[in-house]
Amino acid sequence: MPYRKKTMNMATPKLEAFIKAEQELAVFAKALAHPARISILKLLAQKNECICGEIVEILPLAQSTVSQHLKELKEAGLINGIVDGSRSCYCINWKAFEQFNECFNHLFKNLKVQQQNTCC
Repeated sequence: MPYRKKTMNMATPKLEAFIKAEQELAVFAKALAHPARISILKLLAQKNECICGEIVEILPLAQSTVSQHLKELKEAGLINGIVDGSRSCYCINWKAFEQFNECFNHLFKNLKVQQQNTCC
């Protein structure tokens, strides 16, 4: 276990070497990097608002797994959530998606501009 702890501590300063925009884009991309999260976002977009229990009924996942995916999406800022007693309502944070879209478009434009040679 000490090896793993040491590795985790070493990664933090390396992450700080990247600019804020790169870090934010990586957080967005990581949040979208699971098919269950994409399915959840599609459900939220269809209903414009959704209760966690409904998501569990639709997806072939346990309630705890759905909750973990919702937590990841919420921490990335891609969804907003309100807890009302035992019920939780979630909706898409469209401002965050606009920011995500702008960041990705900016990245792709910069990569294309830098593409001077084709090596393959």
